[in-house]
Amino acid sequence: MSALRRQRQAERRGETVDGPAGPGRAAALRVIEALLWAGVAVLFVLRVAPQVRAAVGWKPAGTAAPAVTLDMLEGGAVPLGALKGQVVLVNFWATWCPPCRAEMPGLESLYEAKHAAGFTVVGVSLDEKAPPEVAAFLYDHHIAYPVAMATPEVVAAFGGVSSLPTSYLIDRNGRVRYTVQGMFAGVALRAALDRLLAERG
Repeated sequence: MSALRRQRQAERRGETVDGPAGPGRAAALRVIEALLWAGVAVLFVLRVAPQVRAAVGWKPAGTAAPAVTLDMLEGGAVPLGALKGQVVLVNFWATWCPPCRAEMPGLESLYEAKHAAGFTVVGVSLDEKAPPEVAAFLYDHHIAYPVAMATPEVVAAFGGVSSLPTSYLIDRNGRVRYTVQGMFAGVALRAALDRLLAERG
């Protein structure tokens, strides 16, 4: 009997050529499969669902943005509350974060296109580099929207930042309407932004 034929017969009997598969091994494989699917579901909830909510406008009420003061890269301090009346995207990022770097040109493009309509971006850098180094990075990458240096107080006020980039889209009334961990998909951000800009308080 050929080896291939023996293998096929063993598979039909629920065995392997090395011995019985056994119910314990099959159960372990089912548990591993279930855990993998659970991981996919968690990833979907954490990464994709917030994008969908932002795109379609679900969860409209939001929560009050934290009353923090931002230490701006170019100097000075700006209370986040001073930006009330604008739609604000607070974007936590770092120069060493590849998704952050990939996201920034799109944010800059939206900032340029929508700033006159009442939209601003505030990047909050979690870099340990000195501010002049962060400023040089922004200059080299043609990023002109305002950037602040993160402080422990600011990070804590937003509930901690567990991944980069993380964005908070705040409406004209100073309420956080959408929170997105990971890159904010352009189509979702633009849809949410247009809707929030159309609101007049």
